[in-house]
Amino acid sequence: MEKNDKKVIRSWAFFDWANSAYNLVITSTIFPAYYVAITANSANGDQVSFFGYSFTNTALSNYALSFAYLVMVLALPVLSSIADYRGNKKLFMQFFTYMGGIACMGLFFFELDRLEFGIICFVLAAMGYIGGVMFNNSYLPEIATIDQQDAVSAKGYAYGYVGSVTLQLICFVFVLKPELFGIVDKAFPAKLSFLLVGIWWIAFAQIPFRKLPSGSRNHELINTKKVQNGFQELLKVWQQLKHIDFLKKYLLAFFFYSMGVQTIMLAAAGFGEKTLKMGTSKLIATILIIQLVAILGAMLMSYLAKKIGNVNVLIITVLIWIGACFCAYFVYTEYQFYVLAAVVGLIMGGIQSLSRSTYSKYLPADTPDTASFFSFYDVTEKLAIVIGLFSFAFIEELTGSMRNSVIALASFFVVGLVFLLLLKKVEHKVQKDS
Repeated sequence: MEKNDKKVIRSWAFFDWANSAYNLVITSTIFPAYYVAITANSANGDQVSFFGYSFTNTALSNYALSFAYLVMVLALPVLSSIADYRGNKKLFMQFFTYMGGIACMGLFFFELDRLEFGIICFVLAAMGYIGGVMFNNSYLPEIATIDQQDAVSAKGYAYGYVGSVTLQLICFVFVLKPELFGIVDKAFPAKLSFLLVGIWWIAFAQIPFRKLPSGSRNHELINTKKVQNGFQELLKVWQQLKHIDFLKKYLLAFFFYSMGVQTIMLAAAGFGEKTLKMGTSKLIATILIIQLVAILGAMLMSYLAKKIGNVNVLIITVLIWIGACFCAYFVYTEYQFYVLAAVVGLIMGGIQSLSRSTYSKYLPADTPDTASFFSFYDVTEKLAIVIGLFSFAFIEELTGSMRNSVIALASFFVVGLVFLLLLKKVEHKVQKDS
């Protein structure tokens, strides 16, 4: 397949356009606000019963997300190995897309008396998103040359932010002006938004599905040996990475700062709704600010990377994240939250895009099993999310405050920063050798 084909790259970027609507509406804005609203009541406060066990409402949703990521950490090595063996990773992209989209549609029926059903759909939607992203990421070194991967990765994130904001604005109209459509049920606009996310996700994913190569298919039965081979493949990738000093140290840095980045992204809406009591409309406006600024952030980080190098940009970005965590502890007004949201948006898009392209650029040349290498990358990130989300939820339940959870995240960034500083020496050696 010819690399740097504009049509293929544009189609690939549309996968971010399709699934980022889930990330914005379900994990970042309308669902968290809806979830907190229906699970908080005068009788039980913020406590809910889930299959007979009592949880703090926001801790339960974070535990559920943590569980979804843990399942995918265990499943992705097997699935990526099967995809490499059969040469049909697009088929897996399609499976996870349809599972996630249908689960989002299922949230249309989520109410307090169906809490278990809602949480299960929430978990399945997260799993669909995680799986789809991993297989989509693995296409990056196949469709773009090394010198273009920063820009292509940034383009994907930019498409994702624009697409998600477009659907968010459509949902925003239903949430803020339901009377224009004759809607009298206050819960209906939120549930309609969940339905629209599922439709949007599946519909726009058809664009990359038509253009991206699927590889040759081998429909032999999957046996135990091939399932075990998924973990053997992961071990094989690690054995190769052990001899690539840059990637080994980079993944350690990535693991720790991802604990903070991803947890903040997933828990920020709950923090704004529960701790600051901002309300759905203000929360959506805030997240829209983040998304729009994140587009600029992704492009800015790509530009700076060309000027001062990927690792230097990551170091600066992580330093800003550490400052943002400490500032969040002292945020008490919505205007303070808006300013912090703008800062987070600027560094959020940049660190995600640059992290993906930095890893891709330093992969062994002409490696045939990119799905396995990106499986390792995604397993690293997802394991970080499991630990980050679980820590965030546990500290909230233990101390009764999300503010303490946010401060704890700063320690993850500090460790990631240490590894990035150690990486500087390795980067210099790599550049000198090349």
